[in-house]
Amino acid sequence: MKFLHISDLHIGKRVNEFSMIEDQKYILRQIKEIALKKQVDAVMIAGDIYDKPVPSAEAVQLFDQFLTGLADCGKKVFAVSGNHDSAERIAFGAQLMSSREVYVSPVYDGEVRCVTCQDAYGELCIWLLPFIRPAVVRHAWRKVTEGISIGKKDAGTKQDLAQEDDVETVETYQDALQFVVSHMPVDASKRNILVAHQFVTGASRCESEEVSVGGLDQIGAEVFDVFDYVALGHIHSPQHIERETLRYCGTPLKYSFSEAEQKKSVVVLEIKEKGDIFIEKVPLKPLRDLRKIRGTYMELMSKDFYEGTETEDYLQITLTDEEDVPDGMAKLRTVYPNLMQLVYDNSRTRQSRQVEVTEHVEQKSEMELFKEFYEIQNNQQMSEEQQDFVRELMEEMVH
Repeated sequence: MKFLHISDLHIGKRVNEFSMIEDQKYILRQIKEIALKKQVDAVMIAGDIYDKPVPSAEAVQLFDQFLTGLADCGKKVFAVSGNHDSAERIAFGAQLMSSREVYVSPVYDGEVRCVTCQDAYGELCIWLLPFIRPAVVRHAWRKVTEGISIGKKDAGTKQDLAQEDDVETVETYQDALQFVVSHMPVDASKRNILVAHQFVTGASRCESEEVSVGGLDQIGAEVFDVFDYVALGHIHSPQHIERETLRYCGTPLKYSFSEAEQKKSVVVLEIKEKGDIFIEKVPLKPLRDLRKIRGTYMELMSKDFYEGTETEDYLQITLTDEEDVPDGMAKLRTVYPNLMQLVYDNSRTRQSRQVEVTEHVEQKSEMELFKEFYEIQNNQQMSEEQQDFVRELMEEMVH
């Protein structure tokens, strides 16, 4: 079978207050065309379908059109919910959509949905794992151990598998995924594909992603060893972790300027007999690129500079003028209408304030130390109002 792997569509997203919906319509049409050109059998969507748990009507309509278009062309769809999605909303109508071979992950209740396909090489199992948090796993399996299986006939079997004390040991994302995978009835003799939306340790992040403090959401790659291919979402930069078949396809569009130098693509994979997988990255061309340019105001506004370039692209412009250009954003937008960010790089902005630190830090008050820290972080002094606020907080902490 041949698959197209995409993720992190973030339909309905706004970048620097610019709606991306027109760009998303364009890129989803392109993805459908790739699916047809490459003659894939199915499309895997590894989470973050929408940018918000409650998406706009326009975002829902766009995704509906995308799914309908794929189904009308005879393409199977395997989709899971991500951390930006509402698992309940994504799962709505799942049984009905299955009749069109559009398969979506249900809300996790102790089971992971498996769809079995047949090809010339035998059975192929596609597992649909929605974004998992430790609390979700504990909640689901507590219900199982209590015998509340939400209408499932195999409650007794699941009770035998899950011990209540095992569930209570699930504290981290690593614990959660290990627990979930260990309770999936995966037959390692068959070919198994997992569609999931998690952060695997070692993956490179970028600015447009949601970050957990202290890396608490990290999961070791070894958790997924039983699967022949892992179609991952969550990380916006295309990459593989430890092996070629444990892969993030990345976002189809650039959603932050930290991605400006990236080349976005989709992954096409063909799986034959077990262990024989061919992977190809197919580049995407956006309606408008997201990129950075720099120079003086006069240079950037010169016709010789911008003529023949894509002035409609989403831009971050860095001005190197020593003095701020009055109303610079508005003036630059007369040539670059989709200017998103304007920053300056000159001797003033590069000058970092050096805070004089004495040898005996312990001789300074807490307020003095905080003010110095603030200056280092923000390159400016605290206002009187800010100082008063911090003093009040410190007094409350003492008392």
